[in-house]
Amino acid sequence: MLDTLDSYILHALHVSPRAPFRLVGEVVGASEQTVARRYRTMSRAGTVRVVGLVNPSVQGLVSSVVRISLRPDRIDACAEALTRLPEVSFAHTSFGGSEIVCSMATPHEGRLPEVLRQLARTPGVLDIDSRVTLHTYSPPGADWRGLGPSLPEEAVAFLREHHPRTAPQGPPVAPHEEDGALLAALAEDGRASQAALAGRTGWTTGRVARRLEVLERSGTLFYDVDLALEKLGYPFSAVLWLTTSPARLHETGSAVAALPRVVFASATTGEQNLMAIAMCTGTADFYDWLSGTLATVPGITGYTIGVRLRILKKAASLVHQGRLVAPPR
Repeated sequence: MLDTLDSYILHALHVSPRAPFRLVGEVVGASEQTVARRYRTMSRAGTVRVVGLVNPSVQGLVSSVVRISLRPDRIDACAEALTRLPEVSFAHTSFGGSEIVCSMATPHEGRLPEVLRQLARTPGVLDIDSRVTLHTYSPPGADWRGLGPSLPEEAVAFLREHHPRTAPQGPPVAPHEEDGALLAALAEDGRASQAALAGRTGWTTGRVARRLEVLERSGTLFYDVDLALEKLGYPFSAVLWLTTSPARLHETGSAVAALPRVVFASATTGEQNLMAIAMCTGTADFYDWLSGTLATVPGITGYTIGVRLRILKKAASLVHQGRLVAPPR
């Protein structure tokens, strides 16, 4: 379990992933040096990684949720191969040891993506259920109040005022070939300073700043915060596959996303048209959440539950023995 100051720091990073430690210190009530030391300790422990990612739509890709049913004796080998694919994120195995669920960036060309063709031919794969993500109601961990001690609203407002996230103002544009070193550095450390990025690219800090602004403002580059939530005291997690009517889809999806314990919610294609991920302290906590909290949401007409047995990958981090680690380059 993290203490209150660590929780405040992580909340601040969710609000503004690249905010300077000086500013984070102002809103959490600690010195710049203390905040930097606490963050680096959490980073070394594999609790948190801030990463800069390229919007998949730049390459004409769409986000899909893929459920892969396998023979139990093949799940480890398939999981190892899947998590190393750059197209795959947020992968986990389900309780029972016969299913992998992952998010995958795939081309939308009216034909079966090649990665799914390869999966279908993999020995031990029994079935593949692919669903396009139509709308994301909240990024992972968007509402920090459900996860730990949170900053006061005035502190969050101050942080947003003094270091706001860049609002995309146009369709994402494909990065230039010369952006490769910059984007690779941000994929390793989304909080890398402009000076560090200049060192990696051979550019001046001014050129780095201008290029970051262009990539962020176009929506090409965005930042995510990967967390090992088990270290925050939530070792139990489950995926809920929910059903609602088209007329209530947005209302119900938004209400589910706003619930405590929910760290992700999206609308998908398929018979069950909503997906949500809930983090809890154990089975009893999840039962109380399911029968009490979730039951207050109008419009849910059906559901199934998949308990997450082992988390394999976050947005851009592998999960090894409960620690976030960078994927091999």
